[in-house]
Amino acid sequence: MELKKIDDFVWEIPKAGEMRVPGWIFVSERLLRPLLSGKGEGEGEGGGREWNALVQVRNVACLPGIVTASIAMPDVHPGYGFPIGGVGAFDPDEGVVAMGGVGFDINCGVRVLATPLARSDIEGRKEEVADALFAHVPAGLGSEGKIRLTLEGVDEVLEKGAVFALHRGYGLPEDLEYIEENGRMEGADPAAVSKRAKEREFRQIGTLGSGNHYLEVQYVEEIADGEAAQAYGLEEDQILIAIHCGSRGLGHQIGQDSLPELERASRKYGIPIRERELVCAPIRSPEGEKYLAAVFAGINCAFANRQVIAHLVREALAPLFSLPPGKIRTLYDVGHNNVKFERHGVDGEEVRLLVHRKGSTRAFGPGRRENPERYRTVGHPIFVGGTMGTASYILRGTEVGMEKAFGSGVHGAGRAMSRAKAKKRWRGEELVRDLAKQGIVVRAHSYAGAAEEAPGAYKDVDLVVEAAVGAGLNALVAKVRPLVCIKG
Repeated sequence: MELKKIDDFVWEIPKAGEMRVPGWIFVSERLLRPLLSGKGEGEGEGGGREWNALVQVRNVACLPGIVTASIAMPDVHPGYGFPIGGVGAFDPDEGVVAMGGVGFDINCGVRVLATPLARSDIEGRKEEVADALFAHVPAGLGSEGKIRLTLEGVDEVLEKGAVFALHRGYGLPEDLEYIEENGRMEGADPAAVSKRAKEREFRQIGTLGSGNHYLEVQYVEEIADGEAAQAYGLEEDQILIAIHCGSRGLGHQIGQDSLPELERASRKYGIPIRERELVCAPIRSPEGEKYLAAVFAGINCAFANRQVIAHLVREALAPLFSLPPGKIRTLYDVGHNNVKFERHGVDGEEVRLLVHRKGSTRAFGPGRRENPERYRTVGHPIFVGGTMGTASYILRGTEVGMEKAFGSGVHGAGRAMSRAKAKKRWRGEELVRDLAKQGIVVRAHSYAGAAEEAPGAYKDVDLVVEAAVGAGLNALVAKVRPLVCIKG
């Protein structure tokens, strides 16, 4: 396909053939090269199956009702239907909702907790901290939490999100202000979620899960934006805790249930499908509305899950350092596998759009009313996960990002190698020992799972962030480093 260079960090697939809009890829030339090599390996959700991310960007550009462009973030790599790192905004009257634009781990996201502790408080006690978190926060494939739910209880989770957990005594009231959508997505309908999906959630609230999910104790290595850092309450050497997880089995089941339903809808409404996972339905159709109601319920499930885990982190860490639990505050909680209605400027007019973000985080810039009041002048924070052995970053939304990418941002390093190949190349036991030599304590429920998440299986997060900042989509606030990592 034709690829046109706009500047050092922006490339365009010009509108051609059945494309309704162009494709915009926000990458450096160095990050672009692997994308041009032909086939790339998808993340774990691809199971090693090969796709081409740029072809997926083009496929998304062919969907009905898409607005402005099919967008790819700097960490883009192949996924189901949409590329991971893909963004697509659709006109509510003419557009579609696509299962591939959300994925199976609905509202997978990151909550970061800020503590009053300094690196020096943790350095000599990393093993103790790791053991406390490993013992107190359930993690791993099939892990179960302490909260036992009935079908009625699951319905309450799906309706109320983090508010459910708060009412059960998990967390602090002030947490809600610092969660995207205040921790509760409107429009969720438990009736749109299958009984099988609900049954998978009976014991999974408050569990980390497996795969690329993690719980990480980090320290702030460097502040790049003093004004934003002050608004966020960050300073150098401060200890943060990052929680990365999603909607667990319930979200995955919603995806499984929706594939055949949306496949039938695609045929019913005559929508050409270029890849099975791009099945979709008109937003205003009964099938589209049902899927959205189910996804919104899955979003709430993930909010509740991270709310409970944050409470468990407080329970584990506060006594170790004689801290009141309230001193461990929620910096922010934002998802990166979502679809939602938002208002954005298009051709000089503010319009309501349905924005899909698959492996891309919301990154609203200054002035947006959705931002917590404390962050409104600088934009809300976004969290870019690196790997167990590399830096991660805190960025913020920008006005340019609002204009060019519907207020979206990069969400992580992005895989460069399939999980299957990573397991063949690295041994989990050796990886954990090597990280310990670097001063990073890892507790893993599965050595095979640790091997899948080897730092070498990912792109260079520094290059990814450089491209996001170079393109103007996001602004750099702080660089953080891992001290302790808990893996499923």
